[in-house]
This record gives sequence, C-alpha cells and structure tokens, in this order.
Amino acid sequence: MALEIKNKKASFTYFLEDEFTAGIQLNGSEIKSIRASKASIGESYCRFDNGELYVFNMYISEYPNAGYVIQSPRRPRKLLLQKKEIKKLDKKLKNVGITLVPTLLFISKSGYAKLKFRIAKGKKMHDKRATLKEKDIARDLDRLS
Repeated sequence: MALEIKNKKASFTYFLEDEFTAGIQLNGSEIKSIRASKASIGESYCRFDNGELYVFNMYISEYPNAGYVIQSPRRPRKLLLQKKEIKKLDKKLKNVGITLVPTLLFISKSGYAKLKFRIAKGKKMHDKRATLKEKDIARDLDRLS
C-alpha cells in the first residue's frame, strides 16, 4: 500500500467496530486523480441505495487531462462487495445510531482503488474529551520513557 488517504477524524468522532474492504467503481480519470493523491474521504459516508452500497460525498478532484467527459467530484460511487457481506452490513445498519464510515482509501498491489470502511457509532462530547485525555497521557508517558 504505497498510496494511503486516511480519514483521521473518524476514530475521534466515532466508536469504530468491524472493518470491511471494498473495491470502488470508478472512471479512468478518477483513478488517475487518486493515484496523484487528489482525493479526500474526510466528510464521506456509506449508505445503501436500492440494495447496493454506495459511498457518498467522497471528493475526487477532476483530472486535468480527462478529456471532454467531466464527472462531478462528489458523485456517489458504488462499492463492490460480495452478497453475504452486503447482507451482513444491511442487518447491522438496521440498528439506530449505526453508520458506515470510510477510514482509508488506498491502491492495492493489483492496482485497484480500495476503500476500507468501518461500522461506527457516534461518540458523545464527554467520550471525545476522554479520548483526548487518553492521548495526552500516552504522549506524556512516551516523553518520559
């Protein structure tokens, strides 16, 4: 995994549970933009639409030499998963307060763009403060040792 685009806010904002890896259905110019690190998954989320899983609000900038077909940078992109994984995720999302949050966009060894996403549940403000406190304590212990 040479190229990695991370969602750094995900672990701060959510309690992260199971992790899944899916392929993404892209156009030729979009994969070129990803390889040039011109993508962001900071505000993106995954949702079902007509029984298929899509990633929404993922930003992939327009490739300058793309030609005459211009794609919207924030269009929904289909995630490629096996049927049993889709059924498992659909069951999990029936619970209130559960969402799918992309955590990592990378290029696999075979050259395909892949998206790692996790089942997540939102944190309250006091949980976020506790997370910051734990990070501060860990940083102080690392300085001392």
